[in-house]
Amino acid sequence: MAAILECKKLKKQYGNFTALNEIDLTLPEGKIIGLLGPNGSGKTTLIKLASGLLLPTSGELLIGGKKPGIETKKIVAYLPERNYLTDSMKVSGAVDFMADFYSDFDKNKAYDLLNKLDIDPKKTLKSLSKGTKEKVQLILVMSRNARLYLLDEPIGGVDPAARDYILETIISNYCENATVLISTHLIADVESVLDEYVFIQNGNILEHGSVERVKESGKTVDGLFREVFRC
Repeated sequence: MAAILECKKLKKQYGNFTALNEIDLTLPEGKIIGLLGPNGSGKTTLIKLASGLLLPTSGELLIGGKKPGIETKKIVAYLPERNYLTDSMKVSGAVDFMADFYSDFDKNKAYDLLNKLDIDPKKTLKSLSKGTKEKVQLILVMSRNARLYLLDEPIGGVDPAARDYILETIISNYCENATVLISTHLIADVESVLDEYVFIQNGNILEHGSVERVKESGKTVDGLFREVFRC
């Protein structure tokens, strides 16, 4: 199976602080993968490196065999942890903005998802709740026909009742051969949609494995996470 993301001795430092410690990681195409670890473990740093927002201190990161840059941005859809839209913009304006910016953006899919989540395109982002804004941002990202989706805490700000629907939105709206990397600390909530998991702590990859094999062993990923990260 072809790799969409490869890390080779990837290191990122901020002064004397090591956010990623020479990690090796290969993620295949066509999988939903959980990047799981406590706050401050290196999840967001890895996602920002893959999106091209940060440069590595040393080592190498490749997206589809290429270093992050103009070409990889064409195939990577990135959902940051924080709001990136202007509050004065209408939801429909955000859709138009994405359509102008990305040639692979599907406006019909975006409006269909907005309708399913009962979000009025005529409303300004300022008038929406924090959770609804996060839903809009997720819809915009998942409406691209990308090869790699990088989702940083996509369900962290929404109520538990909406999480299942949002996860269903993720798994039913990405291309078959694409990979979705979901960074979260809410393991139990995302476990049902994952094919693989990556445990990360203090900038080190602790485990990378198959969710199916964990289930076959009679465990859950959430339970395994609690074992591995037991204080």
